[in-house]
Amino acid sequence: MSLIQLYIPSDVARFTVSQLGEMGLVQFRDLNSEVSAFQRSFVNDVRRFDEIERKLRYLHKQIEANGVDVYEFLDEEFVGGSRGPRDLDDMEERINSQESRVLKLTAAYKNLQLKHLELLESKYVLEEVSSLFTEISGRQGAPAGIQGAGRGAGRGQDAAPLLARADTSSRRSIGSLDAARAGDLEADIGMSAMGRDINVGFIAGVISRDRIATLERVLWRSLRGNMFLNYVDIEEPISDPNLEEPVYKSAFIVFAHGESLRARATKITESLGATLYQVDSSAERRQEDLIDTMSRLDDLQHILMNNNVARFNELTSVSEQLNTWFAVVRKEKAIYHTLNLFNYDANRNCLIAEGWCATNDIPAIQSALHLATEDAGSNVPTVLQELRTTKEPPTFIRTNKFTDGFQNIVDAYGVPKAGEVNPGLFTCITFPFLFALMFGDLGHGFLMTLCAALLCVYEKRLAWLAKDESLRMFFTGRYIILLMGIFSMFTGLLYNDIFSRAMGFFASGWAWPADQGGEGVTVEATKLDHVYPIGIDPAWHHAGNSLL
Repeated sequence: MSLIQLYIPSDVARFTVSQLGEMGLVQFRDLNSEVSAFQRSFVNDVRRFDEIERKLRYLHKQIEANGVDVYEFLDEEFVGGSRGPRDLDDMEERINSQESRVLKLTAAYKNLQLKHLELLESKYVLEEVSSLFTEISGRQGAPAGIQGAGRGAGRGQDAAPLLARADTSSRRSIGSLDAARAGDLEADIGMSAMGRDINVGFIAGVISRDRIATLERVLWRSLRGNMFLNYVDIEEPISDPNLEEPVYKSAFIVFAHGESLRARATKITESLGATLYQVDSSAERRQEDLIDTMSRLDDLQHILMNNNVARFNELTSVSEQLNTWFAVVRKEKAIYHTLNLFNYDANRNCLIAEGWCATNDIPAIQSALHLATEDAGSNVPTVLQELRTTKEPPTFIRTNKFTDGFQNIVDAYGVPKAGEVNPGLFTCITFPFLFALMFGDLGHGFLMTLCAALLCVYEKRLAWLAKDESLRMFFTGRYIILLMGIFSMFTGLLYNDIFSRAMGFFASGWAWPADQGGEGVTVEATKLDHVYPIGIDPAWHHAGNSLL
């Protein structure tokens, strides 16, 4: 290992770190350890890409929420190549534009959902209030029947005097939407007469179904029984954009005598989370309001559909480049985090960096520095010099796709110091062999070897397995599994064992007597003049003193 020092011109610094990062041959030292992270030279650049990454996370969250498939496409030329400042500015501008459009569409969709919720609840209230008026109107001939009009609600029998007086003062029926459509407005006249005589008014709205019992008790106690509550459960759940799951609600109507009681009832219902809607006492007006509400709901459905299509198309275009943008942004953040480890020399207008590298890799590093200077279009090259030092170098163990898995096993127990023998080389043999001592079976070992061999032969086609959390371990350890299977076949042959059954390829060195006696009789085998050629004699599988 060698300690090197680099003098990097400021206009070449980002390209230099990018090239060295792609090679992964240098471990840089922090020359600004006494400086806080917020006072370093490139902190603004780090914040810039932090903000871009935040926008990408938001876009990714919206893509998942709307069920858009994320493309696995990765622009290798843009991600692995040399990216200039203009390329990054264009990428940032496009991300900002995409995020701005998605934000506007999402905000508009939420507002439309709130409006849709309001119209939908208003529709249910109008329908249920008209239905209630029709029910009461049909029972006006018998006061006792009115007492039962509040189905399961509002202490209907105690509220009977309130409605009974209204029925006595005017025998007109309360108007309904159906009556208005038929041209019968006598109910409207009756409601007006009742309002003039005893000043009975009502409030209507919707409330969560699990709070309707609480609303009933609180209203009854607060208004001292001078009220009549009727409610109907809405069968379909209502989607509230402010809540994650649909909510079951109930439409209710509260009759009260006098403005003060109605005002008190209004405050109570709103405190329990109810949403109140204005419902006209005129049947004709209710009919017009219902028709208008349904028409606006239909129009709003088309607008919501168009908004969904526009958002889906926008997020689909984002998903095509999302993986590429994520990779570039994370690389740029890593570049500027590395640049913050360097010292800035204002007099020379350059950055001074120190790092460890393998001595054999110095020519490759010099080639990368030359390539970075060409990419930046600069005439001032980066200067590299090797320093003499007594500091202990870090551990560097060069691995490949075969030894990487075994080295990870060793590193899980401890990393050897520089100059010490690396146990990873011996682990390539000892680990699978010790496994095979426990798993010695020719048949099971063959199946394991076959599966691992397929992973090794088709590793490029099956590279997607490394992205799956549950399958990543099998793919990255394919060479470990391959050796474990081969050694298991070897020990299984020595154990003379295939799928937990003995193999009789050759003649046994022991002979069992023809007359083995009855049950419970000990029989001894006779030793022959030859031995079993390979492994354990299969006769031992039937012996009572067998160690297998």
